[in-house]
Amino acid sequence: MTRFRLGLGLGLLVALLLLALLAGAISQALGLDPEAQDLLARFAPPSAEHPLGTDELGRDLLARLLAGGRVSLAAGLATALLATALGTGIGLLAAWRGGWLDALLMRLADGLLALPALPLLVLLAAMDTSAIGLPRGETAADVTRIVLILSAFGWVGVARLVRAAARSVLARDWVRAARALGAGEARVLFRHVLPSLAPSIAVAASLTAAGAILAESTLSFLGLGIQPPAPSWGNMLANAQDLVLSAPEVAIWPGLAIMLAVAGCTLLADGVRRH
Repeated sequence: MTRFRLGLGLGLLVALLLLALLAGAISQALGLDPEAQDLLARFAPPSAEHPLGTDELGRDLLARLLAGGRVSLAAGLATALLATALGTGIGLLAAWRGGWLDALLMRLADGLLALPALPLLVLLAAMDTSAIGLPRGETAADVTRIVLILSAFGWVGVARLVRAAARSVLARDWVRAARALGAGEARVLFRHVLPSLAPSIAVAASLTAAGAILAESTLSFLGLGIQPPAPSWGNMLANAQDLVLSAPEVAIWPGLAIMLAVAGCTLLADGVRRH
């Protein structure tokens, strides 16, 4: 069962990533444009010309789903990488140095955990970031803004997990033996401790990616994330919120994509944890 979960989660993520990476090539091969509007073809059913049908503006759903996946997955994975790197460094530093620095870093983490996450994310996402070179409405700038905002809070869980695991590893006899044989602190941390933390870091990164994909979708749904006409799974759902009864497929496809991405990350994390 553990291998099945690990394989299923990894398979889902690899499939979604490949589709996102090949989004442009697939759309070009099928002659589709994610931003091309055709009001005469609004809510067209699936056909050879539009494999998944069209939305309220006659835009092809498959092309928008693939292009949106590129944006949503990029935001989720970039957040996971940045938050995991930051959290691993802070957690390792806290475990290694201990004392007042450990207490200070963990109290900072506790303070961030105590804050209401969603309202604070909404507040930060609504701020004008043009003064720091991140104008709203440009896709790259929107993704960067979201990644920075989510990473500012996403490192906390990683840091706490890494700190706990690192404290356990640092107390083991073979680490003490390495120090007794003259190994420097850098060698102990990066040669002996950090590799032992790899499974814990992988679990934390997977869960962070799942949370980031959901958070990006939420912000985009609220109009504070990726701005139209650039598609993301979140703003595709926002456009479909009044069409759930009349044209449910417009909401089903992006919702299913988000569910599969989050399920893939969660299954991967569970598989690594149990392996």
